[in-house]
Amino acid sequence: MNDLSFEERERAAHLARAGKTDPLVELLGGRSPDVLDAKGDSLLMLAAYYGHAGTVTALLLLGADPELRNPRGWSPLDGAAFKGDLEVIQTLLDCGAQPDAAGPDGRTPLMWAAAFNRSTVVEALIERGADPTRRDVAGLDAATHAQTMGADATYTLLTRRAA
Repeated sequence: MNDLSFEERERAAHLARAGKTDPLVELLGGRSPDVLDAKGDSLLMLAAYYGHAGTVTALLLLGADPELRNPRGWSPLDGAAFKGDLEVIQTLLDCGAQPDAAGPDGRTPLMWAAAFNRSTVVEALIERGADPTRRDVAGLDAATHAQTMGADATYTLLTRRAA
């Protein structure tokens, strides 16, 4: 998975975070895009988290795994849902990311979006198959995550959908 040197991996991570698609693709030179930085984040995770839809698209076209999780259990879709980037989310979903995939703690992208009041993301994830009634390992659903975090818009959205 990491057939680049440490320095190349860190340079690739910097390019992914910065959305520098062309230099990143050139650095990869046909090698696997599933490169991990020193913290265990994939290039796709970094590009998704920092909202670089063009870089996300390029990495997916090169074969990046949209379900590759970091050591904290986050997927690229989790990162994009947390940040609220609808374009990145749509791109990931269009390329195979699972809208209801959960990390080790049972949290789904919908729960992250709900907790941080990302209403348009919540709606998009539900439209693409995310289950708003699903619960994490603590027994909390997306509406409860929203309520706990004071995310009134997503809490209202989710409770109205449930009614």
